[in-house]
Order: sequence, then C-alpha cells, then structure tokens
Amino acid sequence: MRWFIVAASLLTGSASCWAADPAKKMNVLFIVSDDLTNNALSCYGGPASTPHIDALAKKGVRFDRAYCQFPLCNPSRASFLNGLRPDTLKVYENATQFRKNVPDAQTMPQTFRKAGYTVVRVGKLYHYGVPAQIGTDGLDDPPSWERTINPRGRDKDDEEKIFTLSPKNAGPARFGGVLSWLAADGTDAEQTDGMIAAEVAKLLKEAGDRPFFLACGFFRPHTPYVAPKKYFDMYPTDKIELPKVAANHRDSAPPPAFGSHKVEQEKLTDDLRRQAIQAYRASSSFMDAQVGLVLRALEEQKLADKTIVVFISDHGYHLGEHGLWQKMSLFENSARVPLVIHDPRAKGNGKACARTVELVDLHATLADLCGLAAPKTDGASLKPLLEDPNRAWDRPAFTQVSRGTPTATGETTGKDAPWFMGRSIRTERYRYTEWDEGKKGAQLYDHTTDPGELKNLAADPAATKIVAELKERLKAMK
Repeated sequence: MRWFIVAASLLTGSASCWAADPAKKMNVLFIVSDDLTNNALSCYGGPASTPHIDALAKKGVRFDRAYCQFPLCNPSRASFLNGLRPDTLKVYENATQFRKNVPDAQTMPQTFRKAGYTVVRVGKLYHYGVPAQIGTDGLDDPPSWERTINPRGRDKDDEEKIFTLSPKNAGPARFGGVLSWLAADGTDAEQTDGMIAAEVAKLLKEAGDRPFFLACGFFRPHTPYVAPKKYFDMYPTDKIELPKVAANHRDSAPPPAFGSHKVEQEKLTDDLRRQAIQAYRASSSFMDAQVGLVLRALEEQKLADKTIVVFISDHGYHLGEHGLWQKMSLFENSARVPLVIHDPRAKGNGKACARTVELVDLHATLADLCGLAAPKTDGASLKPLLEDPNRAWDRPAFTQVSRGTPTATGETTGKDAPWFMGRSIRTERYRYTEWDEGKKGAQLYDHTTDPGELKNLAADPAATKIVAELKERLKAMK
C-alpha cells in the first residue's frame, strides 16, 4: 500500500484540519546534512565539487550568514526541529531527549501533521550516534513522524577497515567522535546515504496528491568520512593546501575558545591532515550526489513546482582553521551553516541573502510559507527575505556552546562549578563572544577586515562602544 495511504490511515480526523484543496498545498522536502561546513561547498566559495547543492542554491535563495544555535548534533537538531533555543529546551549535550525537559513541545513536523500532511522521516533528523546508531531510531522523537525509515548500508559492515586516530579501546567514540576515514569499495547505492536517497526517491514516486513533509537526513560528511573511492580520486592530497595557523594564535583569545581541541588530534602530521581533508571533501561530494538523486526524483515526479526545498547542515565544522578540527567552537567555522531555501513562488529566487538568520527560524518560516498555524517559537519567519533578500533586517544570530561538565546538582555558574557556557552574537559586521558571562574572557571580531577571526578586538579601547552594545544584546538573550 502506498505510503501516503498508510499515513492517512494513521492520522485520524486530519482532513478537517485544513480546508484548502490538498493538491494546492505546498509540499516540503527538508534535507539535512551532518557536520557540513560552508567552506566545503562550491556555491559558498569552497573547493569541493557539489554541483547539485550549487544548482539548488542558484535556483533558490542562498543565505550567506546563517547560524546554528549550538554546534553539536543533538542540541542543534532539537533546536531547529522545534524552533526553540537550547536554553528553552535545556538540551546542551548528545544524551538528553528534549521531551524530558519540554514534554509538550510541538515540533516542526508535528505542525505539519496537525495540518493534515503526510510526515515521514528517512535517515538522521534528530540525533543519532554516528556510526554506532546508524540503522536505528537513534534519539528520535516518535510524535514527530507518521513513519520512519532507517537504512543501514555497507559503511556499517566496513567499519573495521576504517582508519582512525582513536585507539581501539575507545568504544563507540572510536570513529564518530574522532577523525576517521575510508575510501570504500562498492557503489554509492550500497552506502547508507545512497540508500536514504533511494528511499526518498521511492516515497516521492508514491506521493500522489496528498501534501507531504518529507525529511531526508544524510549522515555524511560526519566522521568517519566514508565514501566510494571515486570521490577520493577527485581530491589528490598533493593539491590540498592546509590552513595557516600562526604559532602564537592561541594567545589571541581566551583558553575556552580552543576548548574543542582533542588530544588525539596532536597525532596529526601534515600528511594526515591532507588525508583527512581529502576524505572530508570526498564525503561531501558523495553526499551532494545523493542530494542530486533526490532532487532529480522531485523533478521526474513533477513535484518541483509545488514543493519547498530546504537544505541545511546541523552546524559548521573545522578542518584545521584556528588549529581546530570538527565542531564545538564559537568561531565562524563552527557556528555558520549552509542554508538554501527554494520556494517556487518566491520573488527572491536566484539571489543570495547577506542578512543574519538562524536555524531556529525554520519552524516559523515553513509554517508561514505553507499557511499553517504554528506554536510560538524563538525564531522568526524568513518569508520576507525570500521575497526580498536585500530588505532591512535587524535580527542578529546567537550561538552558544558549553565547556566542562555540569555539577551533580545541575549548577552551571559559580566559582566551584566546572561547567559553563560560551555565548556569541553575530551581526552582519561583528562577532562578539563571552565565556562564562565574560568571567573567562571575551572575543570581538570585525568581519569587514578580519573574516578569518584572527584579531581579537575585545580589549581594544577603540572598540569599547561596540563591545558595550553587543554585550547588552547578548545579555538580553540569556
């Protein structure tokens, strides 16, 4: 039986939730990549070959200053799938399912379910431990979906072939939390992400006229960076340039700014760094090819003209910039994310938007675009920017990250608490960051002159006024 018929039978009384002709309701195809930096996408000026995401960006609106709310999988995904900030959900790590703290939250997928949409997830949307939980439900939220599909590919079977910087006794974190990679044998279709693309294409073929919210969650390029060998061949290591990091760079910012550094990364030689970057780019290009399969299926089923397509990553990623790898920093590399929205009706299609926006805006945005009633969220609808990407917009972006471990009583402040928060505000020109409300240091970067965030102006007398202004705006968000 077709998936939309099955889903309709599971959703009682849903037809009364909206009066419009189902054929005229806009569908949503929500595509999420895992651990993808803007700097890997050619549409953002990166060196990786990503023609399918590039084509979507050229067709829709590409947001050049989009930011996650927490540069870690579970807090970020819980945040954007609810439209609520991490401080609202009290989710700051990869173990807590958000309903433990906010049991009555209405997620973005639930908003579409209540409006009579068929709502299906394929792959990783909420947090999964990667690669340990591939093929399972991970830390999913069952009320969000009518149906879930969890493919499991040969990347799971090939795990013992993966090169990793981690020792063999590291347990589940041996691959997923450490730089690890594999130039795999076999075809795209055998990999988990290839299977995810195939399942999404199948669902699109069976969709019929009933409106749908179809969530497609790819696992790559999350470490282990696994992709078929042909993608590795695209990036010869002798052509890869390593980021340049000054010997005294760590003196330029407070120690917590570099708190995401991991001990095993000290094993990296320049040759291993190039191999890691090669593998990351290969994995990104492989993921892009799967996006291409999904978008082609959308066209083939003649659904493109009535489907809003969103492409994002859950957060950014370091590939050696600032001497850091992976995520969990408040530098631009980790906080900034790719965000492309294509609504076939939008007047701003084909343009880039330089305004600061947030992933927490997506719930309000998609509900607005589809004319659905939605709960109050911590975000704002981006519909005005889809109509005019250059319009006035005075909403900065906020990102936070934790350091240390909470005390047994849950304390997060105080002289004896080992756990504290870093918080960052990003305007179109500046990034200002405070660690432990400024008690452990601050950073200020002027992106007009310092896009690499190398010169910390927080203590510069000439920046006193802007520091005071941004400090107050940051304080208002706590």
